[in-house]
Amino acid sequence: MSDFLSDIETLRRNARAHIEKGAITETYGADRDRVISVLNEVLATELVCVLRYKRHYYMAQGLHSSPVAQEFLQHANQEQGHADLVAARIIQLQGEPDFNPATLVARSHAEYAPGTGLVDMITEDLVAERVAIASYQEIIRWLDTGDPTTRRLMEDILVVEEEHAEDLLTLLADMGETP
Repeated sequence: MSDFLSDIETLRRNARAHIEKGAITETYGADRDRVISVLNEVLATELVCVLRYKRHYYMAQGLHSSPVAQEFLQHANQEQGHADLVAARIIQLQGEPDFNPATLVARSHAEYAPGTGLVDMITEDLVAERVAIASYQEIIRWLDTGDPTTRRLMEDILVVEEEHAEDLLTLLADMGETP
C-alpha cells in the first residue's frame, strides 16, 4: 500500500463525517468562498462575451459579413457553454451563480464594446479574448493544486478562448487588416 493514501477506514469515516458538503471533502485545498467569487467573475466575463458576440452576429454587414457573422455566432454559443459549466461548478462548490444583469459588466474581466464596423467588431472581440486568456491563465496559476477540478475546467475553457483569438486574428488577416 502506498504511503500517501489514507487507509480505507479513514476515507470512509471522513466521507460520512460531513456528508452535507457533497463534493467538498476535507482534502479540498482552496479558499472555497474566494474560488466561488472568482468563478462568478468568470461567469460574468463569459456572459458579457455571449452578449457582445450575439450583437456582433446580428450587426455584421458588408461583403465579408456572412462567414464572420457565423464565426461570431459559433463563439457566442461556445461562450454560453462556458458560462453554463462555470455556473454548474459554482453550484458544486455550494455557491450561488450570480446572473444579476445590473452588476454583470462591473464583474466581467472583458468589456462590452459594441464595435462600429466589421473590422472594429472583430478587433474588440480579439481584445476581449486576450483579456480572458490572460485572466484565466492567472486563475489557473492561482488555483494550483488547491482545486484541481476548477483548475481543469478553467484549462479547458482557456483552450477554446485561445482558439477564438486565433480565429479572430485569421479573420482580420483575411480582410487585409493587421492589428
